[in-house]
Amino acid sequence: MGIDYDTVTTLKDPYLTAIKTLWDDDGIQECYRRRREYQLTDSAKYYLSDLARIEQVDYLPTEQDILRVREPTVNIYVYPFELDGFVLSMVDVAGQRTERRKWIHFFSNVTSIIFLAAISEYDQVLMESESDNRMMESKALFGTIISFEWFQRASIILFLNKKDILEEKIMTSHLVDYFPEYDGPQQDATAAEEYILQMYEDENPDPDRKIYPHFTCATDTENIRFVFAAVKDTILQCHLKENNLL
Repeated sequence: MGIDYDTVTTLKDPYLTAIKTLWDDDGIQECYRRRREYQLTDSAKYYLSDLARIEQVDYLPTEQDILRVREPTVNIYVYPFELDGFVLSMVDVAGQRTERRKWIHFFSNVTSIIFLAAISEYDQVLMESESDNRMMESKALFGTIISFEWFQRASIILFLNKKDILEEKIMTSHLVDYFPEYDGPQQDATAAEEYILQMYEDENPDPDRKIYPHFTCATDTENIRFVFAAVKDTILQCHLKENNLL
């Protein structure tokens, strides 16, 4: 079946005008402010606020446009790549509840585990269950993974992601409303980040086991440098232990 390239790569009226009108509507803006109450992609504001650029006939997606696209992972993907003369294989797995059984026994000899936790989701619920807080679910999964016997030799790289969204959200949605144990200041992103990090670190049953935490946003292209440094440090630590030098 033939596809009209122009049709699928351009925004035209009346759809473009309708989208702009909706986004400018006060009711829609109120719905956006209450987005924690339903499932909405984090990038909605980014794209809808930049329609003047996206609607151009010569529009080409920027690196940021591509990085902000959200597509749920439903399989296991392996990405080999080279960095500073080293060949790394990164395995991407699905985090949704229904997908975990596919990968939980997949690893037996990994060097490092990269765990992504969306710190902006402290006030949101799971897509699979409206009664379960996303951060509580993430924290519990982190505790489960870090305790697995298969992962005891692997270092844990903890990416506390979406810090940019948290910094915006924390001004109107208070952490204490969802985590009553929090006794820090309100509307303080730094205090919220420190508390969330401590919650994840408290899931570690071994005080001697090192966790590499890193606050980030998904569009930060330098993240891989942090990962690489942590992996190299892990390999060095393993060699020192194997030779009784540590």
